[in-house]
Amino acid sequence: MDVQQMIFMFAGGLGIFLFGLKFMGDGLQKSAGDSLRSILNQMTSTPIRAIIAGIVVTVLIQSSSGTTVLAVGLVSAGFMKLKQAIGVIMGANIGTTITAFIIGIDIGAYALPIMAIGAFLLFFSKNITVNSVGQIIFGFGALFYGLELMGDGMYPLREVQAFRDLMIDMGETPILGVGVGTVFTWLVQSSSGSIGILQELYSQGQIAIEGALPVLFGNNIGTTITAVLAAIGASVAAKRTAASHIIFNLVGTFAVLLVIGPFTSLIVAITPIFNLNPPMQIAVAHGLFNVTNVLIQMWFIDYLAKIVTRIVPGDDALIEYDASHLDFSIITTVPSVALNQAKLEIQQMGDFVLEEYKEMFKYYKNQDDTSLSNTLQLEEVVNDIDMRLTEYLMLISVEDLPVKSSTEHSQMMDITKYLERIGDHSENILNNIKEAARAQKKLAKKANKEPEKIFYDDDLIALFNLVEQNIADAITSFTQDSYSLAGKVIKREKEVNRLEEEIRKKYIERLNRGTGLPSDGILFVDIVSNLERMSDHSVKIAKHSLGIRYPFQQESKRPRHVRKVEEATEAK
Repeated sequence: MDVQQMIFMFAGGLGIFLFGLKFMGDGLQKSAGDSLRSILNQMTSTPIRAIIAGIVVTVLIQSSSGTTVLAVGLVSAGFMKLKQAIGVIMGANIGTTITAFIIGIDIGAYALPIMAIGAFLLFFSKNITVNSVGQIIFGFGALFYGLELMGDGMYPLREVQAFRDLMIDMGETPILGVGVGTVFTWLVQSSSGSIGILQELYSQGQIAIEGALPVLFGNNIGTTITAVLAAIGASVAAKRTAASHIIFNLVGTFAVLLVIGPFTSLIVAITPIFNLNPPMQIAVAHGLFNVTNVLIQMWFIDYLAKIVTRIVPGDDALIEYDASHLDFSIITTVPSVALNQAKLEIQQMGDFVLEEYKEMFKYYKNQDDTSLSNTLQLEEVVNDIDMRLTEYLMLISVEDLPVKSSTEHSQMMDITKYLERIGDHSENILNNIKEAARAQKKLAKKANKEPEKIFYDDDLIALFNLVEQNIADAITSFTQDSYSLAGKVIKREKEVNRLEEEIRKKYIERLNRGTGLPSDGILFVDIVSNLERMSDHSVKIAKHSLGIRYPFQQESKRPRHVRKVEEATEAK
């Protein structure tokens, strides 16, 4: 076998292995109902539960890096505290050992038939569940087929003297093996992939157990790079989460290196007792190392959190989410109280929507990366609250509610959607500004001058301020049952519509004079349209506060509420 064929077989086998692993993980995730974030959100109240959640999610997606990225994202969005995330990361280290045990099952000869069965289930059935099972089976087979190809590609390496010398050196110098495992996992971006290659090398006798174990431990350090990449540009809390992942794995790795001799002897001793094949030896060593590491370090989560807080200084996350409002246990017993809790959650959602709007407005004025990142984080939080709140309100809807409570429930369902749409419009405006800023930078670079502020216009600034006031007053009018604020929102809407029409005319006139680019005009008009729609949604919330959102409400309650509106709108 020539060098080219060896490289092609190894690279192709690695690609098929990683594809099979990802495909199988996606199938498992679909079968689980895509509830991974919910598992991490709801099962992390104590360190033990956080560890269990990390194990479960990692087993479902077959990727400890994926679980770590999810944890970083949840911390960044304010849904998870640093201590909870550390527990999840510890659990992910245990969960990832399952893949090594799967690889340890010697069924490579049946890889192609397994793939065939999976393909039949995928392509000859329209049932979603059957398709998910087919995906799992196909990925399972592809994983072993990729291993077989990699093994065939690596087999001739045993004749290469430089490779043999490296394997011997790693056995004699464990720190070298740790370095090799770390670097290779960084390159492959998959701890399971690098462990699979190690298992194949060890099963072929190309590396001794004394050299294989340090490489295995280095793999745990290499896998932290994914968390580091996920934390780049994220919140301070997310960076601390990534730092805790690095420290946890570094401490565990260097601690086991101190007892590498006894640990190796233990693995060798239990091999004949449990009749372990070479790949399973590596899997057992991996599992024993990670479980022991977690059992020891789990008692020091508080200290680890304090250490990373000092290492990564700065203010905590912009977002502090209070998850205590939605108590699912009281829905069936006291649904009216659950409805009050839902109203508190709507208030919290409204606060986040308003904060998202302010950050977006800052980005319009400054085009800075911090405001951009904050807006996107807040939008993710708003979307998550929308899903939680909608589920909560749907569960309340099946309970017997008094007429008044039933009306409030309908209002809350509507207002939740209006708030979510206001958040979406903030994101739309952000994307428009970002696109225009990118184009402006290109033009400025060509002209060799500083880029100008995007769409700066005094009337547009005034429109931004009016819409912000409408959003704030609309939310407060509902949460505090304020007729006067609701009336001000409805009155202010006339000024918003007048200003929006005036800005459109002015900008069209500018384009007709040849000032500005047509593409900029489209983006500018889109920004104005999004602001006007946000104000419209604010008005709908205000009308709900007054009880006149729908025609039948206006007819049945006209004498009382029309009077309230008139009094409120006349107030200066």
